[in-house]
Amino acid sequence: MGVELVDLSVPIVTGMPVYPGDPEVAAVPALTAAESGVNVLRLHLGSHTGTHVDAPFHLDDTLPRLDELPLTRFTGPAVVMDARGLPPRTPIGPDLLPGGLGPGVVLLVATGWSAKWGADDYLAHPYPAVETAEAIVAAGVRTVAVDALSVDRTPPPGADDFSLAVHRVLCRAGAVIGENLTGLDRLLDAQDAGCAIEVSLFPIALAGADAAPVRAVARVDDRAVLV
Repeated sequence: MGVELVDLSVPIVTGMPVYPGDPEVAAVPALTAAESGVNVLRLHLGSHTGTHVDAPFHLDDTLPRLDELPLTRFTGPAVVMDARGLPPRTPIGPDLLPGGLGPGVVLLVATGWSAKWGADDYLAHPYPAVETAEAIVAAGVRTVAVDALSVDRTPPPGADDFSLAVHRVLCRAGAVIGENLTGLDRLLDAQDAGCAIEVSLFPIALAGADAAPVRAVARVDDRAVLV
């Protein structure tokens, strides 16, 4: 196979799923080639639209904004945590953390919930427990991304048990958080085969932002087999 690039991003389209309360998404023609000689889209979306990254500033005004973080925080060798098969809204314990974690590593948490994208129960995803987030930070990891709506529990509609405890652990450590990834099953297969995996989560360059959409891409190389 050699090198394969794997797109880990959901497409941005009108009416796509958003976190409850976030701005709805619209991507509609502003100009058309037929009428104006060019095609131009008008976009209405929030900073947490689709596959995106959160800066620590998302949780605290005193913490770094997106453009204050080094670019190295958005790319690196990836290790994938297999947390598939858990019941809805189950905390993911530290016992599932894979080996190989350390500074500079991007931890990808595969819940399998990306298969439910667009369905009502996408909100019922598993999520890392607080002690798991603490173990991730203790290992030196500062980039964590998940194939689900949030790294925290998303409460059912109408429930009042909202918490951002995992966000707080990661953000206070200066970590970048990626959410709404897809395609992590392919990376688990590659990891099991011993392939080297690198991932990039570079955000749109929004000045002073709390978050921004990304084109998340993994580079899988079976010529650089890990031992």
